[in-house]
Amino acid sequence: MTPPIPAQESLTVEFKSDRKKLSDRDLIEAITCLANTEGGELWLGVEDDGTPTGLNSDRQQVNYLVGLVAARTAPSLSVQVETVTLESITVARIQIPQARGEIATSNGVYLRRRLKPDGTPECVPILPHERISRASRFGLTDVSAQPVAESTLQDFDPLERDRLRQCIQSYGGDRPLLELDDEALDGALGFTRRQPDGSRIPTLTGLLLIGRETALRELVPTHEFAFQVLAQEAVRFNEFRRFPLLKALDWLETNFRPYNPEQEIQIGLFRVPIPKVDMSAFREAIANALIHRDYHQLGAVHVRLEDEALSVSNPGGLVEGVTLANLLTTEPRPRNLCLADAMKRIGIVERSGRGIDSIYRGLLRFGRPAPDYSDTSNTSVILHLATADADLKFLRLVVEEENRQGKSLPIDSLIALATLREAKRLSAAQLATAIHRTPSQARKTLEVLNELGLIQAHGTNNRTYTFTPTVYQATGNQAEYTRQAAFSALQHEQMVISYVEQHGQIRRSEVMDLCRLSEGQAKMLLKRLKDKGAIVLEGKGRNALYRIR
Repeated sequence: MTPPIPAQESLTVEFKSDRKKLSDRDLIEAITCLANTEGGELWLGVEDDGTPTGLNSDRQQVNYLVGLVAARTAPSLSVQVETVTLESITVARIQIPQARGEIATSNGVYLRRRLKPDGTPECVPILPHERISRASRFGLTDVSAQPVAESTLQDFDPLERDRLRQCIQSYGGDRPLLELDDEALDGALGFTRRQPDGSRIPTLTGLLLIGRETALRELVPTHEFAFQVLAQEAVRFNEFRRFPLLKALDWLETNFRPYNPEQEIQIGLFRVPIPKVDMSAFREAIANALIHRDYHQLGAVHVRLEDEALSVSNPGGLVEGVTLANLLTTEPRPRNLCLADAMKRIGIVERSGRGIDSIYRGLLRFGRPAPDYSDTSNTSVILHLATADADLKFLRLVVEEENRQGKSLPIDSLIALATLREAKRLSAAQLATAIHRTPSQARKTLEVLNELGLIQAHGTNNRTYTFTPTVYQATGNQAEYTRQAAFSALQHEQMVISYVEQHGQIRRSEVMDLCRLSEGQAKMLLKRLKDKGAIVLEGKGRNALYRIR
């Protein structure tokens, strides 16, 4: 099938005219530019407005372009080239993969692609700090483990070192760290890098965690964070700081608490607090932003409380291999590995690397919408935590089930219940999208909830699930169950009619198996269809069967 020419140029699409025969140098630079960004396709023989004008008469054979690109790039880049004929005009489509490292032209030129303010693309040089930033995004280097030029051990703050030891005790970090002296502790957490002459130089991780504020301002100018409170477009709080990370977390939490009112409800023997924003989710979101930000990119980590949500954003997009479609399931891939490991050992973030589960749990168990990462781009990660009123009936359902089991519900089960609360009826395929897993894995989650008596299944082939009558009754929404049950009844009727049309007849035992019904329920279903005149009964007793009228 002939691929159509895209409507316009974009970050991944480039048009190049070949009427005057595009030079090999310009062609190679355009290709490396795409490879160093997100990859894409270059259409040779197409004008900037998308009009095909064809290949130059000297370039009718394009197979040589594969070898040309490999020979004129370092390291060699492999592309795919095909000719496309549109209304008797032949153009070339060059498909370019995204490069994991930087690709240079044979002349030593490094280029990347970006969008101008008007939305049109352009190629610009890759600056030295951008090359390091790109390498950290692909996991090719760990910037946080590198020594910081011109820093000395005097840049460490003794007060922050004391705060570090207190955090290990308070947050349940690695206890053996408390037995180490300062030099051994620095080595264990990657705070210093020993030089050939035996001296030690602070790393970026060391400065970020226990560095003096003056040293951070001078040696790590990209480190900055802001806390802002905006209520009905009025600015109630707006401060920027450059504190070391442990102090930053304490400062942010202290200043956030007055804006985070909390109420309590009684559930059984327990009083359950209901904050505007769950503090575990708050801490994890802030820590993630400070740990995973790109420290080669200017811009502050913003913590912004608005009327409808708490937003946390950090410079630097998602690292390679992490997407919005696999956030819940992908293996941890920190941009700053040394810094992330130190924060885990101190006890600040989840040791499993699955801190995002805490963020989801902190919203969903209160009946609030799931965390929203939809505004995330290639240059920043943006998280919105909804501050909508809690659904107290849903919270009661979750807490009572967790108390009954003596443990927290698995995050997949919690997402399933929360999704079902919104959608009313759920299939395995729909849940698979929500939990970032396969339909078969989603089906297992739903069947476990079915066995627990929280949800019930309808149908067999295209099985769907709803809350059980008991759950609807507990949440005071019996009318919703009646609507869903009516839907199930119609679905069962259609399944029986379809079966009879395909096989000519059906028995009561087959109805029980087909619709997963008891004998009494199957009998009532068949009677209902018989009374409507949709089927007729033939025979009696064991020989009884039903056919289409």
